Amino acid sequence: MLRCLTFTLIVFTKYTALCVEGPDPVPPDLVVRTQSDDTVPSESVGCGCQSLKRESVVDTEGDRTDSSVKPAVKYSEIMNEMPSNPRDEDTKSQMVLIPGGEALMGTDDPGIPPDGEGPQRAVYLDPFFMDVQEVSNLQFWAFVNATGYVTEAEQYGDSFVFEGILSESVKSQISQAVAAAPWWLPVKGASWRNPEGRGSGITERLRHPVLHVSWKDAGAYCSWALKRLPTEAEWEHACRGGLKDRLFPWGNKLNPKEQHYANLWQGDFPKYNSAEDGYAQTSPVMSFPANGYGLYDMVGNAWEWTADWWTVYHGTERQQNPTGPSSGTERVKKGGSYMCHKSYCYRYRCAARSQNTPDSSASNLGFRCVSAEPR
Repeated sequence: MLRCLTFTLIVFTKYTALCVEGPDPVPPDLVVRTQSDDTVPSESVGCGCQSLKRESVVDTEGDRTDSSVKPAVKYSEIMNEMPSNPRDEDTKSQMVLIPGGEALMGTDDPGIPPDGEGPQRAVYLDPFFMDVQEVSNLQFWAFVNATGYVTEAEQYGDSFVFEGILSESVKSQISQAVAAAPWWLPVKGASWRNPEGRGSGITERLRHPVLHVSWKDAGAYCSWALKRLPTEAEWEHACRGGLKDRLFPWGNKLNPKEQHYANLWQGDFPKYNSAEDGYAQTSPVMSFPANGYGLYDMVGNAWEWTADWWTVYHGTERQQNPTGPSSGTERVKKGGSYMCHKSYCYRYRCAARSQNTPDSSASNLGFRCVSAEPR
């Protein structure tokens, strides 16, 4: 089961590193890194993505976004850098029909048992349509440009960024980290517009998945597009692409014929990414082969929010269109990201899962939408 321990963030008061995975509690001295201890037990910590949770908002430095300023004024300089008249086909995602019927959810051979991957259970799903790709920066920009929406990361004034993609100058200004996963740093000014904080931008990454979006942000976009977030059952069924009892969207072998089918981590996490798949960070959407349903990047690249509340306990009775628990404190995310490696975060499998509080945002977390009709 998932056990929640109390750790102390290194002077950062907005966040808490809450949960680690493992059959038994892990002593804090095995989790918190020090200068003399470079070892963090992989079976207990993973990539640390699930620890990026806001417990409360503490406006200690007056750095929180002033909601009284109109977004159109606040971000006029950034907007001027974006395309003035993007084509509809660039801002609207193609959707494909995901057939309904009986499907299997979960697995009886879990890679990470504490995550609640099992037991395998039969579900019945109505057909639905799903975006073929993760929502891109350009698509999210079109939404913000049309509505003036301000994301939660922008309101809080910061978001979590993986230290491996930050410049030395940015890192030198940060004295905080997550105790259970010190490669995650709270960066002021980090948001979907500025993925690595102030001074960074997305003009060269318009077709990459949008990042630093909370569950609420993702839901707002989907509603604007007359869509919704997928349930975990829908997402997992779509991920399998018509295959049964396979680890990945394309089969059981990670690199068939020595080819890369997803944007993942190659090398020694978190110290070195060889980027053998061509990308050390996110890749443009649709850069890797689609699965049997025509869906791209169902694993790797960016984590994807789902509609379900998180639980690690599942009944085995056959359910129709399951939607998960009726309440909770965390939402399910699926698919893993460019930071996933088997030694630390073996969650780039269709049955794998993780969670974050709904207001969480990070440099490897995005989403895609579904609907009952093509939009």
